[in-house]
Amino acid sequence: MTQAGREIIVRRTPDLRLAEEWALVLEAEGLRPRLVHTSGGWVLSVPSQHLERAVTELWDYESETRTAAPEEEVWTGEAPLYTGAAVAAGLLAFYFFAAWTHGTVRWVAHGGASAELILGGELWRTITALTLHADLPHVGSNAVAMLFFLTAVCRSEGPGVGAALVLGAGALGNLCNAWFYGFDHISVGASTAVFGALGVLGGTQVARRRRIGVRGRRAWVPLAAGLAILAMLGTGGQRTDLWAHFWGFAAGGAVGGLRAATADRPDDAPMQLKIGVLAAAAVLLCWVLALG
Repeated sequence: MTQAGREIIVRRTPDLRLAEEWALVLEAEGLRPRLVHTSGGWVLSVPSQHLERAVTELWDYESETRTAAPEEEVWTGEAPLYTGAAVAAGLLAFYFFAAWTHGTVRWVAHGGASAELILGGELWRTITALTLHADLPHVGSNAVAMLFFLTAVCRSEGPGVGAALVLGAGALGNLCNAWFYGFDHISVGASTAVFGALGVLGGTQVARRRRIGVRGRRAWVPLAAGLAILAMLGTGGQRTDLWAHFWGFAAGGAVGGLRAATADRPDDAPMQLKIGVLAAAAVLLCWVLALG
């Protein structure tokens, strides 16, 4: 550890992910860490008066991590990647199909997330709106994001449960967004589910950490990391529905945490397949109701 002006360097690492994890631990304790990239890697420093506490907090955090019981194993195989790729391809395919048939079917009118109509009982719109997009850049960015975030959830929860959780988070996020606006608001796009997936990742990790004995602020580091990503990716653009992103993230944290705290992940492939098929059937059923 060396002195750097009025700050003290606590740790160095070439691994950005590890450096961010250390910084989030110290941030959660109110120690005002600063992360800087140098030619030798990432440098984490704190104000000199916080040095002793920062070293202690990182040591305690790593000791808990080493001695904690092993967390659930990730889902093996290629199914998570295939699930993420299939959903991303489905979003793109439906966008082009909707654009091709736009002259005969008013897709947004039938399936957009109208706050007034959702609160009036047309709950299927919370799901159908996730499949609609305003333009090609909109659907393209959501398809790429879904490929990454949904795949990550499916690695943790399995392909069927992961897809169902993300769909549920997106629908619940749209419902909360409708309640928040009340009326005179309509939105479309899978981004609510994308940030729902981010919330699911954070929520399940918080529940697992608490289950293996991690308590206090350290247990909430995964959700803090998710909020940081939400702030970076979910607040830009003139047409961004910031509240939809926030409600999607919050809903994902809730459903992910509830799943991890109350039930074991089904590890048999047939059950995962059944849950995934039910999730896909729910989307089709909602469109049947919307167009009926």
